[in-house]
Amino acid sequence: MCPDGDDCVAVREILNRVGDKWSLCAITRLRDGPVRFMALKRDSERISQRMLTLTLKGLEKDGIVTRTMFPTIPPRVDYALTPLGETFLQPVPSLISWAGTHQSEIHAAREHFIRA
Repeated sequence: MCPDGDDCVAVREILNRVGDKWSLCAITRLRDGPVRFMALKRDSERISQRMLTLTLKGLEKDGIVTRTMFPTIPPRVDYALTPLGETFLQPVPSLISWAGTHQSEIHAAREHFIRA
């Protein structure tokens, strides 16, 4: 799929970003429109504030989300998908479906690998 090494590295970097532990959760949470930082944090109770911040900064750096700060007291920060980020939502249901369909096969393969 990657004709040369540089293309493979670039694709791998992008897939690592959007496929990490928290990015997919954040991206899918933003599918219905802008969400405040604390609402994202509340929805992902297991993520630390620092990790959520790092995840959102990475997605912002890659042009997948935008960050809008409102000068209120306390400050309000909203995150939203960019047009590029919205295009990422197109393949996500297929990936989730594939994972759900094949999870038992993958678990069985892992068990076989461990026993071998």
